[in-house]
Amino acid sequence: MKRHLWTLAVLLSHWRRRPFQLMTLVIGLAVATALWSGVQALNVQARQSYDQAARLIGGDAFASLRPTNGTNFDEALYVVLRRAGWDVSPVIEGDVRIADRSIRIVGIDPVTLPQGAGPITRDALDDGPETADGSGESRAVRLLTAPSLALGDAETVAALGGVDTRPTLGNGGQLPPLVVAASLPPETLVTDVGVAQALLDQPGRLSRLILTAAPETSSQSLADLTGGALERVEPDDQGDLERLTDSFHLNLTAFGFLSFLVGLFIVHGAIGLAFEQRRPMLRTMRACGVSARALTSVMLLELTTISALAGIIGTVAGYVIASALLPDVAASLRGLYGARVAGELSLQPSWWLAGVAISVIGALVAAGSSLYRAWRLPLFATAQPEAWAGAEARARRWQLAAAVFLAATAIGVLLKGSGLVAGFVLMGAVLLAAALLLPSALVGLLAIAQRLVRGPVAQWFFADARQQSGGLSLALMALLVALAVNIGVGTMVDSFRQTFTGWLDQRLAAELYVGARDPARAANIADWLEARDDIDAVLPVWDAETRYRGFPVEVFGFSNHPTYSDHWPLLASLPDAWSEAEAGRAVLVSEQLARRFALAPGDPIDIAAPGGDWAGTVAAIYSDYGNPRGQIMIAVDELVARFPDAERGNFAVRVAPEAVDAVMDDLTAAFGAGSVEVVDQRTIKDISQRIFDRTFAVTLALNTLTLIVAGIALLASLLTLADARLPQLAPLWALGLTRRKLAGMELVKAATLALLTALLAIPLGLAVAWILTNVINVEAFGWQLPVYVFPEQWLRLIVLALITAIAAAAWPALSLRRMPPTKLLKVFADER
Repeated sequence: MKRHLWTLAVLLSHWRRRPFQLMTLVIGLAVATALWSGVQALNVQARQSYDQAARLIGGDAFASLRPTNGTNFDEALYVVLRRAGWDVSPVIEGDVRIADRSIRIVGIDPVTLPQGAGPITRDALDDGPETADGSGESRAVRLLTAPSLALGDAETVAALGGVDTRPTLGNGGQLPPLVVAASLPPETLVTDVGVAQALLDQPGRLSRLILTAAPETSSQSLADLTGGALERVEPDDQGDLERLTDSFHLNLTAFGFLSFLVGLFIVHGAIGLAFEQRRPMLRTMRACGVSARALTSVMLLELTTISALAGIIGTVAGYVIASALLPDVAASLRGLYGARVAGELSLQPSWWLAGVAISVIGALVAAGSSLYRAWRLPLFATAQPEAWAGAEARARRWQLAAAVFLAATAIGVLLKGSGLVAGFVLMGAVLLAAALLLPSALVGLLAIAQRLVRGPVAQWFFADARQQSGGLSLALMALLVALAVNIGVGTMVDSFRQTFTGWLDQRLAAELYVGARDPARAANIADWLEARDDIDAVLPVWDAETRYRGFPVEVFGFSNHPTYSDHWPLLASLPDAWSEAEAGRAVLVSEQLARRFALAPGDPIDIAAPGGDWAGTVAAIYSDYGNPRGQIMIAVDELVARFPDAERGNFAVRVAPEAVDAVMDDLTAAFGAGSVEVVDQRTIKDISQRIFDRTFAVTLALNTLTLIVAGIALLASLLTLADARLPQLAPLWALGLTRRKLAGMELVKAATLALLTALLAIPLGLAVAWILTNVINVEAFGWQLPVYVFPEQWLRLIVLALITAIAAAAWPALSLRRMPPTKLLKVFADER
């Protein structure tokens, strides 16, 4: 033990003499851990919210009876089942607007609610007083007596005004008094089923029934009792939201892992340089009797201790990053999938331990090759540069072999692979293969440049750049990957933005969109609009919900008007597709639905509907960006006939642009601001664009952080190599080149390497963009985007790469510029 402690003290003395190198190692590990653990914190928080939503009112403990057509059903079916001996409890769910917030309303029956039905259990309902008056009544009693209660988590209740307040809904209704209840999902309120029906304007309707037990013996089946209107859904089949958002979380995880790898480049370079500089120390300790096994064990202890401390720092930083990005993640998940995620992080101790563990594992992986070479080299070979050069040459050969293997893997995955994971494997293989090929590509380009230039100084410049590229290879790999991912993601986002903007211009052809929750009021509004001379058309925007092969589908009704046929973007269609659909003989399906079930124009399709199932033909496939569910368009007359309970409160209004403001003012004055919703086309587009920008804010933020990490890697490499380069620079100074000129050449050299890396990153970034849009995006969301190129984006990134390189090289160059001549002279006196 004493020998091991002395060995550890000797090894630690290296960091005492080179504190910046230690700082580089710690920063590399901390940054890598921060980005990885920050992303995992976001995923953990989101999945906790999903789990809460799944557990809400029996979602994870009990089977449920749900409507086969996806719409709310008559509560008379609940009465029929109870009388037949079925132990069921009613639930109704829906969204309302409260103070510009979308809140989920869940109605329950506290009398029949089974024990253990999610966070709102019978025990919780029987708790004591929950209001300031101290009435002593349980929640169950207060839920059943007017004005009932609305239970929500602390964050939601506080946002809506606090305990015992009664906020007003967007439709004019009023909530019961608010009460805080733990373990509820965010932006969700639970109240009595009758109160919820009134708040949601769904009298006598239910969303599902919690099934505790079915009769052991019964002459009538579920289908017989309900006429096929309800089907049994097991708890394991209800995790639609988590499965739907898997692509989003896998995307975040991929970026976090990429950032972690870029950070490990810093660690690998710092550890490799430390081993190189400690070769004489290792030789001396081996000669003094320290065995290779003991030396390696102490090195592992040293590295584990440093990495654990760095992991703690990185995990704390990851928590800060996650807290800053959580609002954007929550907005993205709400906009894309309708998922409600809590706005504050609540993490388990296991997450903190995982952050430290990933730091230690990453450090050990980064140090693996150096530890192995130091252990395997003969006793005195650790101090011989030739032995280390031979090891480096062998490592380069293995690096090229690995690049070839990864390229072959990428080709195989592209040709044979399928699924979202295969898409990320493809992108990872392409990025790693390109990174491993980068040093050879740079050496080749610099060799060509060396042959083209004239003069000894210029030729030395490129020869030295070739030699220096080996020491900077890891940092340049990190820069290549960061730039390529920025180009790829930037190209995808800007392509999506351009496509999305054009798609909105087509889809939002009407000048005004009007809605009312009361169907009778909606009909009166439609009549009022049609009576005006300045209105060109009033088009119903009616929809219903159903399922196609178990997949949730929106059914959208359209009327016979050029607004649809002239503006709706079709990806593939039969001749006279619109005429066939308007006649009720065919339907139009969204790209998501078509890709999911391999539907093509001309294929048959069966649509489940309360008014009778309908067999039609696919007439066309249209784009529907931003919708996670499938969609079907049918003639509005067919919608009314097949779905009698379809939502009929919304209309698209065609009006001259100059009359938009007058119609909005007159409509609000005639019917009142609280009973009619009027939105113009421009407002909807602005809202859509803001949602779009918020959706990709997290991705772009991670991109920026990755590029910053690459810049830190380059700075760390240049600083750690500064002393090692003195033997190459001192002879030039002795031959007459001034320190100022040498410093300038170092800046130009770093900029040249960064420029070449940035130029090579452009085709790699376009490949990443193609994989994102044509492989990953299709698997994740079900639609394919056209890829546009943005040369101005490349130019910005090239300039940014040059600035990064110059900024990273400025400190070492300035140190060289101010270096005392005695230090340069000492190079010739030292034994090398």
